[in-house]
Amino acid sequence: MSAAEKLPIATSSAAAHVSLPETLIERLRILREIVSIEGHAILSAANTLGADAVEAAEMTARCEGSVMVTGVGKAGLVGKKLVATLASTGTPAHFLHPAEAVHGDLGRVRSHDLVWAISNSGRSEEVVRIAPHLREHSAGLIAITATNDNPLAAAATCTVAIGKHNEACPNGLAPTSSTAVMMAVGDGIAMLASRLRSFTPQDFAKFHPGGALGRKLATVDQIMRGLDACRIATSDITVREAMVRASKNGRRTGAVMLVNESKQLVGIFTDSDLARILETRNDIALDESIANRMTANPTTATSGMLLQDALAIMSRRRISELPVLDLQRRPIGLIDITDIAGMLGPQDEPAILSFKP
Repeated sequence: MSAAEKLPIATSSAAAHVSLPETLIERLRILREIVSIEGHAILSAANTLGADAVEAAEMTARCEGSVMVTGVGKAGLVGKKLVATLASTGTPAHFLHPAEAVHGDLGRVRSHDLVWAISNSGRSEEVVRIAPHLREHSAGLIAITATNDNPLAAAATCTVAIGKHNEACPNGLAPTSSTAVMMAVGDGIAMLASRLRSFTPQDFAKFHPGGALGRKLATVDQIMRGLDACRIATSDITVREAMVRASKNGRRTGAVMLVNESKQLVGIFTDSDLARILETRNDIALDESIANRMTANPTTATSGMLLQDALAIMSRRRISELPVLDLQRRPIGLIDITDIAGMLGPQDEPAILSFKP
């Protein structure tokens, strides 16, 4: 047995008699088996969900107040995660600790709020004790529990039975499969409620302005340089005149957007186009019409387009400037890759900056 295969672990005297997996392969098998047990439990629960789960999602979507989620122990921790899921997908939600509830926090629950009560056994004393009050003083009480036959289910307006599942814990004790199922079913109800609310990616972006999600869901209008920071000229002048005029209009960008008399975009002339003229010492071209040198009908973005879609276009077309147009094809701004590079994190750059301007 190699040193890499045999991995030392700490053992207590009480557990010394337990047969321990000594090799990497044995430990990996156990790890995969545990994850597989939880996965099968989730699939089993998915196949048994019925009309009650749909009703729970419909009640959540109709809720005019907040969803108050309560639970104790591991179920309470699952509840806190589901609060985050609900809140970020269009359903205002808050966690209500059952122990604190009986010391005044029941006052948080209003008549137009909906309550989710989570308990695998349906017999958690702290939750069962407040269940009647929660149902009486709210718009409804949804119980997420293993079966329909327990005190919590009896007190609920709607019960989502998630089934009994063998825990993935080797001793069959630590909540593992049961909590995985609670979270998956809770996510499912929250996602269906979100769809019933017609929650859009744009709505999602409002609640995730920062980090990778914020960047992914931003629109081009939020990132682009406005016209006051763009270089714009008409297409009926020479290259030299366009360079002079455009340099006076806003801070420098890597391209000049060329428009017709109706202010509609007809072409784009980039620094790369100018560099090719200078590299070939073709000075005569500087006094030619820029219409002969521009890229006519260039690739563009439209107002309201997601930034991620615009970046995909830029990467696919291998371009570093992307004009943003209104519905009349008039420029309203420009996406410049140098601005994008400045706002991206290191994890984003390989995918977006995989081309050279």
